[in-house]
Amino acid sequence: MTNQYDRAAEDLGNIVGLEHVNLQIADQGLATVFYMSGLGLTRDPYMMTSIDNMWVNVGRSQFHLPTGKAQHLRGHVGLVIPDRAGLLTRLERVRKLLEGTKYDFKEHNDYIEAICPWGNRFRCYEPGPQYGQMTLGMPYVEFDTPAGAAAGVAEFYRSMFATPASAEKGVARVSVGHHQELTFRETDAPTAPYDGHHIQVYIADFSGPHKRLAARGLVSEESNQYQYRFENIVDGGGKLLVQIEHEVRSMTHPMYARPLVNRNPVQNNRNYVQGRDAFMPEVPIVEMDDPRVAMRQRRFESARS
Repeated sequence: MTNQYDRAAEDLGNIVGLEHVNLQIADQGLATVFYMSGLGLTRDPYMMTSIDNMWVNVGRSQFHLPTGKAQHLRGHVGLVIPDRAGLLTRLERVRKLLEGTKYDFKEHNDYIEAICPWGNRFRCYEPGPQYGQMTLGMPYVEFDTPAGAAAGVAEFYRSMFATPASAEKGVARVSVGHHQELTFRETDAPTAPYDGHHIQVYIADFSGPHKRLAARGLVSEESNQYQYRFENIVDGGGKLLVQIEHEVRSMTHPMYARPLVNRNPVQNNRNYVQGRDAFMPEVPIVEMDDPRVAMRQRRFESARS
């Protein structure tokens, strides 16, 4: 045997996937312009096809966007979207359609920040080795967090969910799937009251976290056989650190690993090429025995020790 591999680099915690972010929006038409025409994402063609809700596919994850009083995520969502130039072109094209809203976008060195019509922020990155083989997807959600709370947040996920989590320099990072994480960044700035938006995750050990959450009175909804919810992240003494509802599903949930349709946003009726309607990764995938695979950063070493 000549090859030595870092086997721990492929470990996953008990949380195996960040599936969706749910945000109420005030207007389905404006949401269509922003998410589909601007970001270049895909409305799910099979589910929520009426005018009161839409599911928007982004790789293996989704946004769920029911109509209602617009909700605001206190932080931002990170997205991997290929073709930076194409994204900038699309975002500029929809500017006039979204006049009079909070819509805007700005180019930075490492990402493009896009602001939806209701003020939610998205940071769009090009594919890269830090995202593994993800060429279109949702690598993280970041939440603004009160000063001093990061260490307690990391400990909550380690003890409640048995998933890798670390805290350093006021930032907690929680593994929620392959190249996916929740980030909690401390801030001294005042944050708006929690308005009920939520995230959804899949977990392998479904009953263990439920028992631990229930013992502390944290389960907020017994949804069905395959799902429950909680919204309070607390420290060891029960002090509230962060409020964000988690929709927790088992891997036996009927919708686990449901295939999602993703389109190629470059296709249109003026440049149409047969066979290129669906999104196909265009970034070369590193071969599995390439030495660069073993050099990927392990972000949760302290949690594994």
